Amino acid sequence: MVCEINKETEKQLFFHNYSRLPLAITHGEGTYLYSSDGSRYLDMISGIGVNALGYGDKRVVNAITEQAQKIIHASNLFMLEPQFKLAGKLLEISGLSKVFFANSGTEAIEAAIKLSRKWAHLSGSIDKKEIVSLSNCFHGRTYGAMSLTAKAKYLEGYDPLLPGMANVSFNDVDNLKATVSDSTAAVFVEFIQGEGGIHKISSEFIDTLKTLREKHDFLLVADEIQAGCGRTGKFFSYMHFDIEPDLICLAKPLGGGLPLSAVIGNSKVKNVFAAGNHGTTFGGNPVACAAGLALINAIYDDHLMEQASATGKLMRQAFEALGEKYSQIREIRQYGLMIGITVKREASYYVQEALKRKVLVNATSGDVVRLLPPLTTSREEAQQCIDCLDEIFSEET
Repeated sequence: MVCEINKETEKQLFFHNYSRLPLAITHGEGTYLYSSDGSRYLDMISGIGVNALGYGDKRVVNAITEQAQKIIHASNLFMLEPQFKLAGKLLEISGLSKVFFANSGTEAIEAAIKLSRKWAHLSGSIDKKEIVSLSNCFHGRTYGAMSLTAKAKYLEGYDPLLPGMANVSFNDVDNLKATVSDSTAAVFVEFIQGEGGIHKISSEFIDTLKTLREKHDFLLVADEIQAGCGRTGKFFSYMHFDIEPDLICLAKPLGGGLPLSAVIGNSKVKNVFAAGNHGTTFGGNPVACAAGLALINAIYDDHLMEQASATGKLMRQAFEALGEKYSQIREIRQYGLMIGITVKREASYYVQEALKRKVLVNATSGDVVRLLPPLTTSREEAQQCIDCLDEIFSEET
């Protein structure tokens, strides 16, 4: 079968899971992607937040190449040096106690759900099973993660979901107080919601969460899958708040573009899992771990968290200025290089219009233009994106 890369062949080959852009990508360089016809596109999506260093970073490429020449896979039956090095680095950054590696964000969430319930079981309380999440969240697409993700469009047709789940309205302190109890095993929080449209948790909500955790003794799980690895200007988004989680779920950029995720736990949970309680064949793959270590070293060596803060501030100011000019813009939400522009029509319109101008942006929550640029994005590249959206808004009026 001849597999031409086009929309018709896609329909023949694949389940219809994705609304793909009509681009056949051949390679990337820096902040740009190149299509099969030679066109160059400014990428403000970065693989949905994965490619923190853009494309072709030599340190990541060299780390992958060198490790692949040694061994690509051995499984967790063995002790592997890249795992040890990356785990040590993550514990150094987080100050927590133990690491478990998996392959994706949703797998990290599944592991955290299991660990939370196992921890509650070991505490001796047979009723302590409830897992709490927040409205408008997104934690993944496997059954446990999906059961936390209280969005109808992801849930329809998949009943019954995992039992013992509860949902609290985002930033609703009274609802949090009414929901959490001694039966609560864990509360899962995106400190900055990504898929939900770039929303930040409030300080009042955090303070209440701390008080309730003290009272009811549950685990606080920080979902850093999209906001982690420096995107918000700090390595973890929870570091913007006066709070320490018991568990951290990390993925997307962690593997430098390869599938890799991690669950990082504190001393409270460090002895919960015993041999055979949970596992994975591919999690902690040595090539992915080598790439992850190179990624983290690059973030610190190149001061990319500081760059994310500065570039994000520049973009926010520019978009706020556009908001003064154009009534189509309702609100700008920006935390480092997580940027959401709320508009008055379906945001997918702006995705298509930007594509015509060879700029790649994303749409989420219906009316939010979402930007997740590489942390390496320059001021000039940021300005190219700003000018593109300025032109679209201008032509719309």
